[in-house]
Amino acid sequence: MSESSPNTPESGDSGANTRDFNLAEFLRNETVGGIALVFATAVALILANTPASPLYNAVRDFHIGPDFLHLNLSVGDWAKDGLLAIFFFVAGLELKRELVVGELADRKRATLPVVAALGGMIVPAVLAYSVAHGAPGAAQAWAIPVATDIAFALGILSLTGSSIPSTARVFLLSLAVVDDLGAIIVIAVLFTSGLNMLALLAAVVLCAGYWYAQHKRITTPFLYVPLALAVWVAVHSSGVHATVAGVALGLLTRVRCDPGERASPSERLEHRLQPWSAGLVVPVFALFAAGVPIGAEALSELFQDRIAISVIVGLVLGKVLGIFGASFLAVKLGFGSPPQGVRWPDIAALGMLGGIGFTVSLLIAELSLPEEAAEIAKAAVLIASLIASLVAVLMLLVRGRRHRQAGTADL
Repeated sequence: MSESSPNTPESGDSGANTRDFNLAEFLRNETVGGIALVFATAVALILANTPASPLYNAVRDFHIGPDFLHLNLSVGDWAKDGLLAIFFFVAGLELKRELVVGELADRKRATLPVVAALGGMIVPAVLAYSVAHGAPGAAQAWAIPVATDIAFALGILSLTGSSIPSTARVFLLSLAVVDDLGAIIVIAVLFTSGLNMLALLAAVVLCAGYWYAQHKRITTPFLYVPLALAVWVAVHSSGVHATVAGVALGLLTRVRCDPGERASPSERLEHRLQPWSAGLVVPVFALFAAGVPIGAEALSELFQDRIAISVIVGLVLGKVLGIFGASFLAVKLGFGSPPQGVRWPDIAALGMLGGIGFTVSLLIAELSLPEEAAEIAKAAVLIASLIASLVAVLMLLVRGRRHRQAGTADL
């Protein structure tokens, strides 16, 4: 989900580490991250729809961890609550950087992607709720199509949109940053029950300690790693979804360089963690979240289920209508202007990319619905994301050819 991090290798890097460093750079490539995500999803679907499914389910549902603080979790829950916190920590780092020194720091430049992101959240939610209204779970399932999978979206854009002006990528990235923040708020507010106020207070105090250590320019990982783990445990025990811990710590990390500092803590952490996030965290989450039955019977049931239909409508139609419509209104009303070189058909193609829900949509499906209904909703997310991907690829290829013909491609 993250923009390629700045090239900020540590000063201690040497030729002996060249192989590892090259692997990290390889994993930072957005295309590679998208491919890893697709591969993990394909493996999950194969395992869930073949005779290997009992073994797959047994591994996913195997419990491990101490009972203390309710940490005896299934492997699937560790991927969802534990590993994915790293993904959200990287998202928090990127969000903080964009808000302080990036595209969202300038109010005028930030207006259009912010408005587009809001449209891309509100319209899918309204459409999904309208379609599912009256069905069991509709009061929660409207949130499923709100999210955009930026790792997938940027990967497809880098694969098929090389002739699209680079400002389109900046627009998509900025839009996704706001979208991520909205999804995080939805998870924190909508799917928090039975708050443990003592644990929540402990999380707040620990986060304050993290901020103080950043303020005092402490750099040792021997403080930050235990502190981050303690924050995660406290947030998990509080009843708030544990991934919120990652976002909170990311937002508390310093993003401005001190005089003489080669890179800020945010840049260094993103540089180190982004390959792990793209190459391990997100694929492992997809491996255990995307394994849903999609046979003929399951597909028949899917297209008769109003929740599933609402998810598909929300992602495939709601996202493009919301992003394009909000952008169009913002420009016409004078609140924003399109990125340089980007035309309205390009905005429509980017809006269709927004229909790739995947990672966070799968997470919200698991959090919002009972297990059986969640499986159908997750299958709907996969179908909708596939449709949105294919349509977006066609649109981007057409737009790329038009840009080349017009001589306006940013090469």
